[in-house]
Amino acid sequence: MINIKNKKTDEKVEETTQEPETKPETNIESKDSQIAELTNTLKRLQAEFENYKKRADKENINTIKKANVGLITELLPVLDSFELALKDNNCGNGEITKYRKGMELIYTQLYSILEDQGLRAIDTRNQKFDPFKHEVLMVKESDEPEDKILQEFQKGYFLNENIIRHSKVMISKHVEEKKE
Repeated sequence: MINIKNKKTDEKVEETTQEPETKPETNIESKDSQIAELTNTLKRLQAEFENYKKRADKENINTIKKANVGLITELLPVLDSFELALKDNNCGNGEITKYRKGMELIYTQLYSILEDQGLRAIDTRNQKFDPFKHEVLMVKESDEPEDKILQEFQKGYFLNENIIRHSKVMISKHVEEKKE
């Protein structure tokens, strides 16, 4: 509706304009495009939600793994004590042998549980010193190659991919024999 004032009579003349009728074909096309747009929006929202669920699950798993680090780190001295107790090969009478066998079973069970949680020992046999895995406590002159691990004083461990304790080792320092 348009209001126009007539200058001579100061009367308002109302003129109505009608919108052109929309053709049914264009109305259907606009609804089809609207449906396609809403469908695309829905698909995007579903994909975003799936990604959110995956990310939340991954964060929960990482949180659980990080929570286990503290507990497992506190259990490492217990493993060390078991290994030290089982290291002695002096088997006396039958009672001591039974006691030792029981301790071996307990140690195996505990170590198996910790392995299931992702614990792995750092291998030092016939290895070269790696500062990311090993801590040097002693250096010994030897005819062995430079930085070869000669002895392990305390085991080191990985928990999943992370080192939670470095291996404490003695490494070699190569000495050339003097020829006279």
